[in-house]
Amino acid sequence: MIRELLFSLKAPYRDPLEITGFRFGKGEKACCIVGAIRGNEIQQQYVCSQLVKALRVLEGKGLIAQDHEILVIPSAGAAYSMNTGSRFWAVDHTDINRMFPGYDGGETTQRLADGIFRQVRDYSYGVQFASFYLPGDFVPHVRMMETGYQSTSLANLFGLPYVVIRPPRPYDTATLNYNWQLWHTNAFSVYTSATDRIDEPSARQAVDSVLRFLNRIGLVRYLCHNGYIASVIHEDDLVSVHSPTGGVYRALRSPGDEVARGSHIAEISDPYTGEILARVNAPTDGVIFFCCHQPLVMEHAIIYKIIKQAHGY
Repeated sequence: MIRELLFSLKAPYRDPLEITGFRFGKGEKACCIVGAIRGNEIQQQYVCSQLVKALRVLEGKGLIAQDHEILVIPSAGAAYSMNTGSRFWAVDHTDINRMFPGYDGGETTQRLADGIFRQVRDYSYGVQFASFYLPGDFVPHVRMMETGYQSTSLANLFGLPYVVIRPPRPYDTATLNYNWQLWHTNAFSVYTSATDRIDEPSARQAVDSVLRFLNRIGLVRYLCHNGYIASVIHEDDLVSVHSPTGGVYRALRSPGDEVARGSHIAEISDPYTGEILARVNAPTDGVIFFCCHQPLVMEHAIIYKIIKQAHGY
């Protein structure tokens, strides 16, 4: 393992912002794995740290393919925001993952994106541990944008329950995943159950899924169970459930649970009196894909996403 300073940005009032990578093996740029880009992506950075530990053991046993390199970046510019408890860049609230491929003469986050992308491009495979814009928990899955370069068969090699395909929106063209694909990298966004906290079971599942993928494409030798045969779903297959009113939110179902149309899945109560203001029922048969975990919700907030039908069951 080689620990390397990949990028450094001077700061006027504090230590430089440094991005560190860990290289395993030597040779062809085979796979790049990126963890936290945003300041609340604690789980994503933790998963990458566990991957570094696992790959170090495999390399010590000679189980990494010769003439191939794996690069792991646990934190890609998230340190400042993480230290201040902010999801986005602490100074101007911009999102590094909406700045790719970056610009070395631009704003701070553009320069960060440029410095990161210069290091991660040209790899055959790219894996990003991503997070959703809504706070909550997911069924672990691989997400891909429909750019014409996506490969669901490769995504299935992770052995996670679902592969989600969605068409890119205009702002997606500035994400790491999209730009990886434009540079002919097979890119995958892996979502675990949590973001701003460590969820050990899903972290272990995420580590195993990446090692399973690396094993199946011939980059490492790693014995693991086969995982799932993923169900491929499109974003249109997901039904959003909105809170009918604001108040204290109590989820009654969790990601992965099967629900029947009309079943009771959440309650919204008055924060002063405790009176039940609304009971939320499932609008369709299916599987809970996403569940909000904020205790207070606003009216019309998304509190669940349900896969319309029980794919894979």
